[in-house]
Amino acid sequence: MAQLPLSEDFRSIVLNETPLIDVRAPVEFAKGSFPHAVNLPLMDDEERRVVGIRYKEEGNEAAVKLGHSLVNGEVKETRIKAWRDFIEAHPDAKLFCFRGGQRSQIAQQWLHESGTDIVRLKGGYKAFRNYLMHQTDQSVEAFKPIILGGRTGSGKTILLQEIANAIDLEGLANHRGSSFGREITPQPSQINFENALAYKLIQQLEKGYEHLVFEDEGRGVGRVYLPQSLIDHLSHAPLVILETPEAERVAITFDEYVAQAQQQYAEAFADQGFEMWAEDICSAMERIKKRLGGLRYREVTTMFEEAYETQKRTGEIGDHEGWVTYLLKEYYDPMYDYQIDKNAARVVFRGSAEEVKGYLSSYR
Repeated sequence: MAQLPLSEDFRSIVLNETPLIDVRAPVEFAKGSFPHAVNLPLMDDEERRVVGIRYKEEGNEAAVKLGHSLVNGEVKETRIKAWRDFIEAHPDAKLFCFRGGQRSQIAQQWLHESGTDIVRLKGGYKAFRNYLMHQTDQSVEAFKPIILGGRTGSGKTILLQEIANAIDLEGLANHRGSSFGREITPQPSQINFENALAYKLIQQLEKGYEHLVFEDEGRGVGRVYLPQSLIDHLSHAPLVILETPEAERVAITFDEYVAQAQQQYAEAFADQGFEMWAEDICSAMERIKKRLGGLRYREVTTMFEEAYETQKRTGEIGDHEGWVTYLLKEYYDPMYDYQIDKNAARVVFRGSAEEVKGYLSSYR
């Protein structure tokens, strides 16, 4: 058997955003993989299951023999073709399985025999994952964090996207960071979030930034959580507060929760989109019912129902500003102001978006 190329230069994979072929089974891929990885498995879930049983009962040789009998003929050719097509579109692609063992070796050998060579990751998924988690833990010694705070709707995410040395945790988590922040598409798995965050940290630090800016998120964003080493590092960082007029905050929140959200639901679910959006808003209100209190909950849900009925009847969405404004004033503002008061000693600057950008650009 020919000696085929191996690599453990994980850093270059991150910096170059190298496309990857993950030959593990779909059930493994779903638990977590790496940015820019595509799942083109050597064995599907059922094939992996029966081979695993054979391995436990009769050992490795019997399991490999069964695997070759299951992935043979037309099945084998179809899978080789999928790998070759991806490599043709991405000539710099690399290949991996769980530990860089038999599955990726077999895939690499079959590709070689078909006339296509590809580099295999030494140590596979496990080694690359360990590298990323180690880099995340070590990164806290390489930069000083700054936290961007501000009331809900102040435009923190919009501002972050204009700051070169920022990391958008909400973007990585596919969540807007509040009870109403769920996106139509699901959040990444915890593993995928951690891997994407590690990529971003490595890439930003490679640019030589001394400071990195994060939005004020706490321990998690939706259902995914920051690594403990990063939580600890951010917990005492200086706070820069973005101050935005109330009318502008209402407009930003209305645009996110109502206008953009309804458009996204309509594009994804056609005629059912409006009803599904309304159900999602009602579910979000239900989630904060205890913290709102019974009276405020009834008031805001009544405002929403009236705006909903008006939109159904007339097609106008403007009445939704009422419940958006109410939520900001009665729920989000008091809660956020309480948190800021608790951390008042950490606040180093307050200002408008332009003032904050100017301050951050010259921060030392």
